[in-house]
Amino acid sequence: MNVRIAPSALLLLLLLAGMLLTCGCTGDGGEDEPVILNVVAAGSILGPLEEVEAAFEADHPGVDVRVEGHGSIQCIRQVTDLHRDFDVVIVADETLIPDMMYRPDEETGEPYADSYTPFARNAVVIAYTPQSMYHEEITPENWYEILARPDVRVGFSNPMLDAAGYRTLMVLLLAEEYYDEEGLFAGIAGDHCTPPLNVTRTGDVRSVILPEILRPDGTKLVIRDGSIYLLSHLDAGGIDYAFEYRSVAEEHGLSYIPLPQEIDLSTPAYADNYVTAEVVLGFQRFSSVGSTRTGVPVVYGVVIPAGATNTALAEDFVETVTMMFAGGGYGWPAAY
Repeated sequence: MNVRIAPSALLLLLLLAGMLLTCGCTGDGGEDEPVILNVVAAGSILGPLEEVEAAFEADHPGVDVRVEGHGSIQCIRQVTDLHRDFDVVIVADETLIPDMMYRPDEETGEPYADSYTPFARNAVVIAYTPQSMYHEEITPENWYEILARPDVRVGFSNPMLDAAGYRTLMVLLLAEEYYDEEGLFAGIAGDHCTPPLNVTRTGDVRSVILPEILRPDGTKLVIRDGSIYLLSHLDAGGIDYAFEYRSVAEEHGLSYIPLPQEIDLSTPAYADNYVTAEVVLGFQRFSSVGSTRTGVPVVYGVVIPAGATNTALAEDFVETVTMMFAGGGYGWPAAY
């Protein structure tokens, strides 16, 4: 028996078939195209975030977490200056969030954020390898003498872009006072920048004002955009010592010199000492958004920007982050 189908009916059947084939490909979390959760994070936390990402995706089928790493200041600027669509921002310095994100968006008039969650602490250490100059001599007592030697190359991240960079300068300022070694800051960092970095004192506070463009000499001192970008130089022998977070040194199996808690920015009990060191960022655009960075204990913060595309998922992700770091997750101390 032959069945004839009218052309109009055939066209309708073809349209229905096309709709069935394309359903689930509309970007709304269907089977063929997952919902994207965009996260921008400080480079020092990218390692643990791989586990957070895996756990979150396992609990949220159909969601793809995409993480991008930068220095902490650059993380925030992705949202505030470049207006990129990120659902979650994670930085290594919680104080950057109110300073840089509680201001209004020029387009909407609303703040980029009005709250955040602190979730972990860290410490500044000096990382090195078996091929580092004088690695057999360096100790927690003489590290500043070793780093000041003319044939030793030292690296830290750009303080204009990354919290680890301005924290390195703070550590050196604090160390000069702690060890009562005048010239310690200049010998390791200050004299090896163009122009040289000068230290001023107001009462108990010692300050460094950075120029608009910070240029290291390239012989003694190496500066990279983020602290994790120093690791390849350290491994290759391009530098002998790098100022890093303790978690980064341990994650990458590096030897490191632990610093006294009075200067390593790790311990709330020494907060009154940390505030005696400050770094003033030289970029003009920072003049209204917290250009002065004051020494405080290292605390990481996570924030959901206003206008995030996937707010509900972002809230779940923040909860996963805080839960996985709670109680010393990954060996990191909790925030408070």
